[in-house]
Amino acid sequence: MSADLGDVDGGVFAAVDIGASSGRVMLGRVSPSTGVSLETIHRFPNGVIELNGGLHWDFDVLFAEVLEGLAAAASVAAARGERIASIGIDTWAVDYGLVDSAGTLVSVPFSYRDERSHSAVARVHSLIPPEKLYATTGLQFLQFNTVYQLAAERSLEGVQALLIPDLIAYMLTGERRTEATNASTTGLLDAVAGEWATDFLDTLGLPRNIFPPLIQPGESVGALLPAIVERTGLPADTEVVAVGSHDTASAVAAVPASAQDFAYISSGTWSLVGVELPEPVLSEASRTANFTNERGVDGTIRYLRNVGGLWLLSECQRTWAAQGFSQSLPALLDAAAALPPGGPQINADDPAFTAPDNMPERIRAAARHNGDVLADRPAAVVRCILDSLASAYARTLDDAERLTGRETSVVHIVGGGSQNKLLCQLTANATGKPVVAGPVEATALGNVLVQARAAGVVDGGLAELRALVAAGTDLARYESGRQSPVTV
Repeated sequence: MSADLGDVDGGVFAAVDIGASSGRVMLGRVSPSTGVSLETIHRFPNGVIELNGGLHWDFDVLFAEVLEGLAAAASVAAARGERIASIGIDTWAVDYGLVDSAGTLVSVPFSYRDERSHSAVARVHSLIPPEKLYATTGLQFLQFNTVYQLAAERSLEGVQALLIPDLIAYMLTGERRTEATNASTTGLLDAVAGEWATDFLDTLGLPRNIFPPLIQPGESVGALLPAIVERTGLPADTEVVAVGSHDTASAVAAVPASAQDFAYISSGTWSLVGVELPEPVLSEASRTANFTNERGVDGTIRYLRNVGGLWLLSECQRTWAAQGFSQSLPALLDAAAALPPGGPQINADDPAFTAPDNMPERIRAAARHNGDVLADRPAAVVRCILDSLASAYARTLDDAERLTGRETSVVHIVGGGSQNKLLCQLTANATGKPVVAGPVEATALGNVLVQARAAGVVDGGLAELRALVAAGTDLARYESGRQSPVTV
């Protein structure tokens, strides 16, 4: 996708897009005549830190990187005679920071990879049975869901929980809001009403105002604080606009689908595998299959299941690098592709893979538990990971079709995994459906497009936004059994 932000009709927008392992600030220009283009202004690492025996996010460093990126974006735009219309923020889900009445962040935010919430699961379920939780919230069970994290807190008196993108928005504007797509990942939002499940808050002894009021994608959070204006050089009237602040919500908004019968895989640290629906599926069968109903842009439902992701691969690479093995990822993938099919597989969703530390050995141990022998060669481990992910994708999509009664004709893979040709081909083989790969930057595109629509630069619903993405993206199509992809 072009990074040319030249002189065309449209608007310029800043996207703050942060994942569990890295973040970036991007400039996007959107025009109804030329489409959408992106330029990366600032990249920075992200990751958990160990602090006082727990796993946390270093929010002070994270926010400093955001400010540095926005300052760089303001400088680039000013040098081109352009004005940034607004800022949108998306990050991963479920995690939060606690802010007191004075606006102070009272503790370093915990990471969902910390195990503190595990002990709260039984207590929550003793007060609200899992069947009742699901029938109201439609959220799949994950032991790090926000509801369990809050139940594990020692004290919530006098504080509010701001989900990570909402916390960043608050630090920029002074306004406290909870964006709806991310709110749906807390386990405390009514999936039908789209409002907080206050009965659950009461039952769990959580304050009714534990979260700020809800805001929808496309609504304005507020203008920048004077201190932020001074720090970044952005105009004083620059607004922060709510987008699909759960990164998957933004990514799905940018899936370049031309019809409604598509499935999607947002492939990154995690894999989010599912379909888009007009309303939630709250059946007991859906609960036992561990599907989730998360809100998307324009009130859609992202009906999906969290599947293990490329975290397994990145953690293996980190371990191998520490052991002195320096083979590049392309070389690893080529070596893995040369191996015959039918090798060992693991359950990529196993919670044993959630935390870091010596991932290759844990994968080999899982294979041994299944009665298989997995060679300790990196290529064999990589092939095991990708075969396992592709199989998990196929099982999940089969379940989604069965539970929703909707057949899908194509699978769109967006995000970093869309660049992994071997994973895309294995997914086409496993599902028996064509796979369309791209865009890589789906999350940032969805972020920018929602801002552009809020600014009146483009009109229409998701179909029109997706058509802009498709028109400006080089897509690759994989067919089951084919040796190489075809450019769409």
